[in-house]
Amino acid sequence: MTTSSIDHPKDLPIAGTVIGENYEGWTEDIKKEFDELASDGHVGSQLLFENHRVRVWEIRLVPGQRWHAHQHALDYFWTAITAGRSRQRTYDGTTREVSYSPGDTRFYSFGPGESLLHDLENVGDTELVFSTVELLESANPPLP
Repeated sequence: MTTSSIDHPKDLPIAGTVIGENYEGWTEDIKKEFDELASDGHVGSQLLFENHRVRVWEIRLVPGQRWHAHQHALDYFWTAITAGRSRQRTYDGTTREVSYSPGDTRFYSFGPGESLLHDLENVGDTELVFSTVELLESANPPLP
């Protein structure tokens, strides 16, 4: 994987419980996707609002659905709208499972050149809905 050229914060408080390391369980297609989409800034399935200060995204995943690898370079926060469970793979070959309750919120901040590359898969039996807000006045420029 070539994503090692991306500078990822060492102390990023990523949600969830580690269930795999060193790309354990990753298919070759997923590894390839992480390389190909390392600069993809579509952090949600629908852009709901954008102005000169923020971008507001929604992501909806039915059970079994997966949102592709994407990179967060802007400071942002997400809020879970519904309860559920996800699996997410991150740039370093780690896989985590996360349980959400409505209202769960987490904030991430990145220094110049830092980012987070991950995917998101609904492994629960209910639809997962999140709102993600990117702050355009961050240390990094917005990704396309």
